[in-house]
Amino acid sequence: MPEAHRGDAATKIQRLDTVEMGSRASLQNGSTTTTDLGTREVTSKGLGSQEVKKSKQSLDYVLKTGLAGGLAGCAVRRLPTGAKTAVAPLDRVKILFQASNPQFAKYTGSWFGVVTAMRDIHRQDGVRGLFRGHSATLLKIFPYASIKFLSYEQFRSLIIPSPAHETPLRRLLSGALAGVSSVFITYPLEVIRVRLAFETKRDSRSSLSSICKQIYHEHPPKPSTTIPLPGAASAVVPTPSSGLVNFYRGFSPTMVGMLPYAGVSFLTHDTAGDWLRSPALARFTMTVSPRTEKPVLRYWAELLSGGFAGLVSQTAAYPLEVIRRRMQVGGAVGDGHRLGMAETTRGIWRERGWKGFFVGLGIGYLKVVPMAAVSFLVYEKCKVLFGV
Repeated sequence: MPEAHRGDAATKIQRLDTVEMGSRASLQNGSTTTTDLGTREVTSKGLGSQEVKKSKQSLDYVLKTGLAGGLAGCAVRRLPTGAKTAVAPLDRVKILFQASNPQFAKYTGSWFGVVTAMRDIHRQDGVRGLFRGHSATLLKIFPYASIKFLSYEQFRSLIIPSPAHETPLRRLLSGALAGVSSVFITYPLEVIRVRLAFETKRDSRSSLSSICKQIYHEHPPKPSTTIPLPGAASAVVPTPSSGLVNFYRGFSPTMVGMLPYAGVSFLTHDTAGDWLRSPALARFTMTVSPRTEKPVLRYWAELLSGGFAGLVSQTAAYPLEVIRRRMQVGGAVGDGHRLGMAETTRGIWRERGWKGFFVGLGIGYLKVVPMAAVSFLVYEKCKVLFGV
């Protein structure tokens, strides 16, 4: 960077710090401060011109944030060390561990077990076996990420209409609602992916179309016939039927898990971004965007905040992810009945105690931390590129 440009950047960042500190005091006196996820735009009564932001409810804003979110999801999958070469095989092993696959349960509890499990899969099915179920993941990438980021912007604008309403709880709620919205729409693809990844026997291997038919036509077991006691009131207990509802196995813990996962993810990212933009760190963490001439976080700082968000959210939500995996494969093991959340939780506790809820967490870190870091980075840079 030329010395003149570096000096201009430092001046702009210093000016931002001055305005930032002044805005905190002026906010108490009635001045207007607008916060937009990654970049703070401050409008004060003392400034000569007032910047008017585009409405977040406009079609233009919705389409651009949706596109930015979708591209962020796709960018993660295009990484040389992303899902196509490393994350997908690790993810399959993690699913086999979480769902307690009988053939691979003996390998859980150590990194040596992860390597051994991958070696066995490769020996039995070749390289393709390590990527089994990944096709459904690829179909889910763009719509999931697009809806998640788009929904977050919309819920945030409704729940946090002004900086005076900016609280950690409101940030958490905005992220949680965004996560539930994206998961509800794309959840059937998640169930298909898990069922494909769970199958290990060659003679019962299913294709993408056959696994969909199998899930759709799965019936719960018929309830056992019991003789009612004399004088006892008979109760009719409805049993779930087959059909589209089967594609939402494990959705209840997923919804519950979105509170700590998506909620904590966005909360941690925004909070970490605030720390990195603080006056004490701004000179090291911020630079000036050549496109917008506005101070933005440097690439490494954005990666740091996104990776930290992935680490915290993965840890908080992981027990519910294990419960969800067990419920998703319920039709493929045992008598095929649809497992409830409480029943699944008790089963995991009986098998392994509290450690059973964290089986494969290390693999989760290897997958989620870099993916979250790159996803948030690409999303923020796309927003700057699209002018939103």
